[in-house]
Amino acid sequence: MDLKSLIRTIPDHPHEGIMFRDITTLFGDARGFRRTVDELVQPYAGEKIDAVAGIEARGFILGGAVAHQLSVGFIPVRKKGKLPWKTIGADYALEYGTDRVEIHEDAVVPGSRVLVVDDLIATGGTTAAGIELLRKAGAEIVACSFVIELPELGGAKVLADLGVPFHALLQFDGS
Repeated sequence: MDLKSLIRTIPDHPHEGIMFRDITTLFGDARGFRRTVDELVQPYAGEKIDAVAGIEARGFILGGAVAHQLSVGFIPVRKKGKLPWKTIGADYALEYGTDRVEIHEDAVVPGSRVLVVDDLIATGGTTAAGIELLRKAGAEIVACSFVIELPELGGAKVLADLGVPFHALLQFDGS
């Protein structure tokens, strides 16, 4: 099964010149979704992982499934203002400003070994903010796992600079 063929590419979304990689078509294919989750889990099966952190929003879908397969808890890393209790946050740069991710202040047991999961690594800004936030809460980041890497955008270097290994199932050229 070619997972890449299950991902829809939408030109000029959300801005002109962007090739948006839409994995909702992958989620809609039962065999493809199952294989994706299995492949995200496989490199970490047997490793000591205490929790999976998923970055909003597609990272919730994938991260929840990965946490289930690893029989560990799940930590939602949300956009600012979405969580109902006391939070801690980290800001990150966007091409048109800044944004913020947050977790509940008690979401991480200090010393927990956490796997970060999201659909895509591009520039690495959101992932880096999530890592910073989880570390601030006391987590040890084991690795990051993604369905897609856009290598030309430099996210791998951002993660390397943070000392975090990562695994991506697929690579796409361009933005």
